[in-house]
Amino acid sequence: MDLLTLKADSIQLEFGGRKILQDVHLSCKQGEVIGLLGRNGCGKSSLLKILFGILKAGYKHVSINGQFIYKGYRDNPMAYLPQHNYLPDNIVIKKLARQIVDPASWNEFTELPAYQRSYDKFVNELSGGELRQLETMMIIHSKADFILLDEPFTHISPIQADEFKSVIRACAKRKGIIITDHQYYNILEVSDKVILLNNGCTKHITNNDKLITYGYLSGR
Repeated sequence: MDLLTLKADSIQLEFGGRKILQDVHLSCKQGEVIGLLGRNGCGKSSLLKILFGILKAGYKHVSINGQFIYKGYRDNPMAYLPQHNYLPDNIVIKKLARQIVDPASWNEFTELPAYQRSYDKFVNELSGGELRQLETMMIIHSKADFILLDEPFTHISPIQADEFKSVIRACAKRKGIIITDHQYYNILEVSDKVILLNNGCTKHITNNDKLITYGYLSGR
């Protein structure tokens, strides 16, 4: 079976006359983790929302294997983890997971320590880190071929981060994953390729020293 490739080209976005994204392009194929870095307000979250189809761009061309995708959330080609917690408070984790996780991945998902620790609890009984870890893992194990993760490491302890970085790598064998977070060291560790959003444009980083050149990291 041929691998699927998600491509985004010529994405443009303006707010109040200010160009946020201009001529943005990227591609992600199944089996890849693409790390998306950039300073606050550079448009990382907006780009993920445009790919998913919940934010209107000035212009965009998003396709999977050449087929134009207008709404990424239709028919499960993409799944999206927003910055904010998205799970309702008053439902047990196991019931929620049944609605989100791909049945074909259910056994794999239920073996995760994060799930085994929390499956019989309500969402509002979990700490911020426990909740973020679980909802990220649910999204990763959904039916979608491409996973968009917006700040999955928020509120996550180093131990929790290590636990689910290995899950990201395992799931990336069959999915394409685009991930952004301010904890850049986690992004660099888990990603196959890194893209920097700089002045509204995409810079494909082939060497981490380029992050210093473009002013994202200091040289100290």
